[in-house]
Amino acid sequence: MTDSFDPVAYNRAAWDREVDNGNEWTRPVGPEVIARARAGDWSVVLIGHEAVPRDWFPAELAGAEVLCLASGGGQQGPVLAAAGAAVTVLDNSPQQLGRDQEVATREGLAVRTVLGDMRDLSVFPDAGFDVVFNPVSNVFCPDLAPVWRESFRVLRPGGILMAGFLNPDVFIFDVTAMEERGELVVRHPLPFSSLDLPDAERQSSYGNGPIEYSHSLAGQIGGQLAAGFALTHFDEAPHHADATARYMPGYFATRVVKP
Repeated sequence: MTDSFDPVAYNRAAWDREVDNGNEWTRPVGPEVIARARAGDWSVVLIGHEAVPRDWFPAELAGAEVLCLASGGGQQGPVLAAAGAAVTVLDNSPQQLGRDQEVATREGLAVRTVLGDMRDLSVFPDAGFDVVFNPVSNVFCPDLAPVWRESFRVLRPGGILMAGFLNPDVFIFDVTAMEERGELVVRHPLPFSSLDLPDAERQSSYGNGPIEYSHSLAGQIGGQLAAGFALTHFDEAPHHADATARYMPGYFATRVVKP
């Protein structure tokens, strides 16, 4: 990779390819899910395959202004819209946003979609949202401080940020050994970025997938606190797709509030 490498542009194209390849996080929800959500029976995923506890959300979701941050794919945004929220989805991938538009059109939902980098929410005014919902996606973002600062800015006082993220320790293991043999072979120091791998190794381990970055818990949780948030809830879950699940949590989730 050259010094002029643009990770946003690269990951935009990579996630468009993930849509074409049928990645599980690009498959829009079906009509039955939307019908249940309209009837009050809804859930969304923040980490792994586990539903977010309902008490993490406002007591009354109807009419709440929700920003689904880096959350395209036709999954969380349409469900929350069907449950009554006023939903905006910002994502770096046009095709991921297309999935949300697909469900919105099919189901007659009002879902606003915005193409953009999760670090730059300048298209949105101060204090415009009640909830920012950010499922596991900052693994594709080079730096986190702008994400937390911007999330704080666009939330109203009392607003909620829910964020899911990878346990950075999963990055110490050799990807090929995990995927091909289910073995945990310690290989990489932290911090890690797949961008730093030699081209041949990156292609072998990550293919044409997006560039990934490990982020420390200081950058994740500490960064949210430094931005001004107060932590109210914390959760963890095993990684849904690799051998680390036998030994440690692969995901963490935070719920923080803007005072």
